Amino acid sequence: MGREEIAALIAILTAEQAKPGAGLALGTWKIEFNKKRGAFVFDKCENEGYCEERPAVIALSGDVLDAGGPLFA
Repeated sequence: MGREEIAALIAILTAEQAKPGAGLALGTWKIEFNKKRGAFVFDKCENEGYCEERPAVIALSGDVLDAGGPLFA
């Protein structure tokens, strides 16, 4: 990641922290940057092999591309 991406991540995390209740980044175990999509992926899977929740995806602009959520209803 370059300076622009790091600045965007800081802005996203700051905005998420200011939200009341559970923001999209709360509970994240791993944050990845998807260069092709220009977005951060907030992965809430505690281990690599099994996950019950789809990750949240937030663009560099701060726009939510996918709010994530439960895989099983």
